[in-house]
Amino acid sequence: MAYSAAEILQEAAINRLVLWNVDLTLVDVAIVTRDAYAEAFRVVTGRPLVKLVPPLGRPDSEIVFETLAVNGIVAEDDHLPRFLAALATAFADRRGRLAKEGRMMAGAKAALKAVSRLDGVAQTVLTGTIKSNAVLKLKAFGLDKHIDFELGGYGEEVYPKATLLQVAQSRAKQRLGTPFTAANTVVIGDSTRDVQAAKIGGAAMIGVASGRSMASELREAGADVVLPDLSDASEVVAAVAALTAPLDSRAV
Repeated sequence: MAYSAAEILQEAAINRLVLWNVDLTLVDVAIVTRDAYAEAFRVVTGRPLVKLVPPLGRPDSEIVFETLAVNGIVAEDDHLPRFLAALATAFADRRGRLAKEGRMMAGAKAALKAVSRLDGVAQTVLTGTIKSNAVLKLKAFGLDKHIDFELGGYGEEVYPKATLLQVAQSRAKQRLGTPFTAANTVVIGDSTRDVQAAKIGGAAMIGVASGRSMASELREAGADVVLPDLSDASEVVAAVAALTAPLDSRAV
């Protein structure tokens, strides 16, 4: 009998929280994302997009405001919600292109599956991408099976990524009844911005040198563990296990 992710969470004592960055950690769908941004910009402003600011690990809410500014648009109160809604629609319209024009990062599927076998683990995402688009990105490559999207932090929430981490920890505590702190929470991401968010927000950090930042940069930023990519699932599991010791195993 197959059990849903929610049923598994209810039956198990969940005391490890793993937060995955999405872009360039699990998948790379930059071409489709740029096209969706261009369409959303046109819908909202009536003008063609000339320049899209680089993501650099930032949330969509921040990218939207900067993109409007560099294209000479004065942001108004309704611009952000309208842009994010248009972005969700434009991206959904292009979901059939994700697997064709994008790629799954090396080892991503095996790493997610291997981490899911750890005792007491819940996996979700901490991403600058808005929730609907994050779901589509991972579903396109079959990477959604072990992710509980209701516990994550997303780009439509107008907070710095470090605050989004704390939001995700709060959601997990409310849902699962376990306090999540730096002792039992780990972020897995590819940029120094992810490292900074983990350190400020209260989580251990596994840096993956598959995207925006080199291994040396991730180490210098303070990542607890740095891996070249996710190809060796046993290394990923070992790092998560070492950095998220369950609270019930600690001396009181």
